[in-house]
Amino acid sequence: MQLETDGAQHFPGAALPVLPNLFAAFQDLEAGKAGVRLAHAYGIADVLSPQGAIGAIAARFRGNLVRPVRAVLFDKTPARNWGLGWHQDRTICVKARHDTPGFGPWTIKAGLTHVAPPFSYIERMITLRVHLDDVTHDNAPLQVALGSHSLGRIPAGEVEAVVARCHDHACLARAGDIWAYATPILHASDAAIRPARRRVLQIDYSADELPDGLNWLGVT
Repeated sequence: MQLETDGAQHFPGAALPVLPNLFAAFQDLEAGKAGVRLAHAYGIADVLSPQGAIGAIAARFRGNLVRPVRAVLFDKTPARNWGLGWHQDRTICVKARHDTPGFGPWTIKAGLTHVAPPFSYIERMITLRVHLDDVTHDNAPLQVALGSHSLGRIPAGEVEAVVARCHDHACLARAGDIWAYATPILHASDAAIRPARRRVLQIDYSADELPDGLNWLGVT
C-alpha cells in the first residue's frame, strides 16, 4: 500500500524510539477521556516537527514546510468503546474565528474553534496515527476505503456507495507503528469486539498558510 495511490501507508516501528517520550507526555491526559484535543505539544514538539521521528513522515510526502496543525489523543478502553461511521474529515482547527469567504460552517469542539475550509486545503493535508498500543482485528482498527482520497468532497448520501466500490482495509498495528493517510480518505472505526486499551495520537499536517487573518491553532 502506498499513500499517493491507495491513500494510506504503514510505517512499522517508526515511533518506537520516541514511545517513552509520548507516554511521559500524555500520562496526565489519558485517564477518563475518550479523546483529548491537544493545543500544546507537552514536550514532544521536536518529534512532531518535520525533522523529528514522527513529523519526518509527513515531510516525506508534503515537503519540509509541513507543520502539525491539529492533534487528538484517542483512548479507547472497555469502558469507552465507541464506534464511528464512514466519513471524511472536513474541518480544521484555528486560533480564532475570522469570517472568510469559502470558510464555514464554524463549530466549537472541546472549547477549540473549528471551521470547514475549501476542500482543497483538506486534499493537501496528511494525517498520521501514532499507535501507543497494539491494534488487532478485535480491537477496533481504523478502516479506510482505499482510493477514496482521490474523489474530492464526497456527499454524505454517496458515502456508502463509494465505500462499497473501494477496498475496505483494516489498519492493524503494533505499539510504535505509524499509519499515514491522506486526510480526505473515507474512514471509520467500529466498537471493539474484544475491548482492550487502544491509544492513538492522531496528528494532521499541512504546509498551507491560511488567508485573511486566519491562523492554524497548531500544536506548540
